[in-house]
Amino acid sequence: MVRSIILMVVLSLATSVQAETRVPQSASEISLGFAPVVREARPAVVNIYARIVRPGRQRGLFSDPFFRDFFGDMPSPRPQVQNSLGSGVILGADGYVVSNYHVVGQASEIRVVTADRREFTAEVVLGDEESDIAILRLEGAEDLPFLRLRDSDDVEVGELVLAIGNPFGIGQTVSSGIVSGLARSGVATGNARGYFIQTDAAINPGNSGGALIDVNGDLIGINTSILTRSGGSNGIGFAIPANLVAEFLRQAREGQETFQRPWAGMAGQPMSAGIAESLGLTFPEGVVIADLHPDSPVAQAGFRVGDIVTHVDGEEVNSPSEMMFRMSIAGIGGQVVMTRLRDGERENLRVTLMAAPDEPPAEETVLGDRSLMPGLAVARINPAVLLRLNLPLSASGVAVEDPGPYGARAGLQRGDVLAAVNGEPVERPRDLERALREAGRWLRLDLLRRGQPVTLRLRL
Repeated sequence: MVRSIILMVVLSLATSVQAETRVPQSASEISLGFAPVVREARPAVVNIYARIVRPGRQRGLFSDPFFRDFFGDMPSPRPQVQNSLGSGVILGADGYVVSNYHVVGQASEIRVVTADRREFTAEVVLGDEESDIAILRLEGAEDLPFLRLRDSDDVEVGELVLAIGNPFGIGQTVSSGIVSGLARSGVATGNARGYFIQTDAAINPGNSGGALIDVNGDLIGINTSILTRSGGSNGIGFAIPANLVAEFLRQAREGQETFQRPWAGMAGQPMSAGIAESLGLTFPEGVVIADLHPDSPVAQAGFRVGDIVTHVDGEEVNSPSEMMFRMSIAGIGGQVVMTRLRDGERENLRVTLMAAPDEPPAEETVLGDRSLMPGLAVARINPAVLLRLNLPLSASGVAVEDPGPYGARAGLQRGDVLAAVNGEPVERPRDLERALREAGRWLRLDLLRRGQPVTLRLRL
């Protein structure tokens, strides 16, 4: 009797697993391992060859813009040509392909080779260095095999996965492993700082941009980086979740040339055990709001400094990167439900996502040849400028977008916030122009750099 009950339970569990995942259906399939899945998926994974031309660098005195302006133009050094090798995944029969930005983002020539050895010329139609994602369009492509995008929020630790790519340029290769971790948001990959799926499937140089698929052959992530000391795989690899890839693909199909990321207008910090104890919480959870811009959609929804955001759309968030990921996949114009914890009470608030407003007008200005600092480009600070230059939310006044040759020589840097010139406050670009016209033999610039006060003194 007991054996029959156990057998019924096992059969019931097996039936539920079959409904969710693809399992071998016969002895012959069992002997093939992952072969049926790979046979179906690998035609949609491509090899990418990118040619990157970088301008040559001047050396010695002529690397200084001041001396170049004084002595005139010198012959430019020969450009440097670099070849980049990586992988990509076809996302549509019409030739849309996803890869990593670090593979193709700066390329002047891109060649894509499919599994059946067809070659296509490609161009980047949408790229984002921060997320390390690029969407390509293959010229003249049609009826291509492509992978289905799975909802990456359904992925669980312990799932079997396969990584497909072109490691070291030896040809298309498949490695297997499991999902080792989720919500890896403390990992930096080049300039990308985001939210990753971790896997122990071997990922090596050349695998970047390749596919991480489940046992059904659905795409759950794009392989992007590894943690290694030797340069080879140590079993700690990271993939960009498919849900973010889906938003990139949507925007690319709509004709966007740069990724439109919702503006949070807030600064947050992960909850630590110390902070949790001081707030009377039983355990650390969520993100503490440390600063809010008054025009922030989060502020408009009813949040304030000191509130704790514990969930976005029902998913736990424990870092600002996780919050940004959740907002990014919802997209500008969409809505998310954020769970607020305040004074021990939880409440769900709906937040309408938007781009950083370009109001008041930025009044972008480039100082002319008659100015003391010709070529200096500045803008009046508004939310769009805050986001573009990564400035503190409390910053106001005039920001440096490009110091120009003379501004750089004086010590100015992109992102500096000009507070005063010779003791006169600077609130708008026209205030800066007037102050420079009226300057005598000495020039004093008071500014904020990464939140710290800096004073520059110049003799004219």
